[in-house]
Amino acid sequence: TPIDFERVTVSDVSRFYGRRRALSRVSLTCGRGEIVGLLGPNGAGKSTLLAVLATLAVPSEGTVRYGQWSVEDGGAGLRGQVGFLSHDLQLYPELSARENLEFFAGLYGLDRVRDRANEALQQAVLTDRADDLVEGFSRGMRQRLALERALIHDPRLVLFDEPFAGLDEASGLALVDRLRVLQAKGR
Repeated sequence: TPIDFERVTVSDVSRFYGRRRALSRVSLTCGRGEIVGLLGPNGAGKSTLLAVLATLAVPSEGTVRYGQWSVEDGGAGLRGQVGFLSHDLQLYPELSARENLEFFAGLYGLDRVRDRANEALQQAVLTDRADDLVEGFSRGMRQRLALERALIHDPRLVLFDEPFAGLDEASGLALVDRLRVLQAKGR
């Protein structure tokens, strides 16, 4: 069962890797429809914080709440409401663009898998390359496909780690437009 929430609250979150502290007592609150940017130098912990918010890493200290839910309480229903585009694009290069999208749509248990993949390919402007293997795609094409992979299940919380990497100007402007649409939908 999908879990809905209006707010994400990070309270005094720290994350250690052995003796190394990647995050130190981070606190923030994000509400529905807000766009929040994390800025800082390499090694500042931005990707680590995104991994914690995406439920891929557990805080060493502190709490993260998605509305009234913790990760433990929300389980799979909560995880199904998070879309994450990491710097590692999480695509299978030996599959076609369509096969990647259909695979991930299937993981989320979505209906109309083929239709959703086709809609995502249109959004990514990759319809003409739908049946080509991803290994032959440029970084920008893979980035656009991975964005659609992260959004195919219409998540409540959308997290992007360096979403503009590899995008040309036109693709970057299209991403900005896409962010505005997501914001208007309360994502």
